[in-house]
Amino acid sequence: MKDRRTRLLLLHDSSHMTRPLLRKLLQIDPSLLHPFSCTPAQLSKNVSIPLSKAQSILRHITDPNIMKKLDKYDQKYTIITLFDYTYPENLKTIPDPPYVLYTEGDVSLFHSPLSISVIGTRRPSSYAFPAMKSVLIPLIQSGFTIVSGMAQGIDQLAHTLAAEYNGKTIAVLGSGFQHIYPKNNPLLYRSLTENHLVVSEYPPDCPPKKYHFPERNRLIAGLTPSTFVIEARLKSGTLITVDQALEQGKDVYALPGPAGRVTSEGCHKMINEGAKLVHTYHDILEDWLEKFE
Repeated sequence: MKDRRTRLLLLHDSSHMTRPLLRKLLQIDPSLLHPFSCTPAQLSKNVSIPLSKAQSILRHITDPNIMKKLDKYDQKYTIITLFDYTYPENLKTIPDPPYVLYTEGDVSLFHSPLSISVIGTRRPSSYAFPAMKSVLIPLIQSGFTIVSGMAQGIDQLAHTLAAEYNGKTIAVLGSGFQHIYPKNNPLLYRSLTENHLVVSEYPPDCPPKKYHFPERNRLIAGLTPSTFVIEARLKSGTLITVDQALEQGKDVYALPGPAGRVTSEGCHKMINEGAKLVHTYHDILEDWLEKFE
C-alpha cells in the first residue's frame, strides 16, 4: 500500500482534483485511504461529485504511468507536502493553504527570519524603478528575502535586485515548471533555480491558466509577514494580492507615486485605507525592529 504522502501526490496530480475537494477528502479520511479502496459510485456519493469525475480521478490514481511520472518529478524537483516537516510555517496559517509545493532551488529560504513580498504593476513608470531601488536595496543588504511572482515589471526587478545585491529571493509561479510563464527572461529564471528558490503549487506539466494567477497571489502574500506594493492600478492583480494579505492578517506597505498617474492610484487608495506609507526603507525596517525588541 502506498504511503499517505504518495496518495496525496497522486490525488493532487489529477486534473479533476481541486483544493476544496481534496480538503473534503482529508476531512472524511485524513489517511486518504478512502479513494484508493472505494468504487467510483462510493466516491461520487461521499464527496458529492459527478460519477464521471469520480471515475476519472480513480483511473488517474491507479494508473502505473502516473506513479512513474511522479517518481521522475521527485528525482528532478524537491516536492514538499503539507505532511512534511519542511513545509513553510507561514503557509500553514493562511485560509487556503496549498497541499503540495513543487520547488527548484534552496528550500531553506522558506524559513528565512526576515522576508517581505514585493508586488506591483507589470508596466511600471519611469518613477518606479529608482524609487523601489532606494527602498529595496537597503532591505536586501539588511538580510531580507524578497518574495515575488516572476511577472514582468516590478516582480522581475525585485528578483533581479535581490540577486545583484547578494540577497535571496523566492519566485512563486502560476504554472508548472515545464510551462514557465512569462517566458521573457530565461536567464533570470535559471539564476533563481540555481541560487535562490522557485516554487509552484501546480504539477510541472500544468500549463498556466488565467485563474492560476489570483490563486498564486495568496502564496506570495502568505509566505511573508508583510507585503510591499510599488505602483498599482485601481483594478489589478496587485490589489487582489493586497486583499489576500489583509485577509491573512499581514502588514501592508505602499510606495506613494506622482499625483495623477494611473499607476499611483492603487497605492494612494491603500494608504488612505490604512496601508503604511513608505518614504524610505526605515519605514519598513523600524516595524521589524519593534517586533524583535
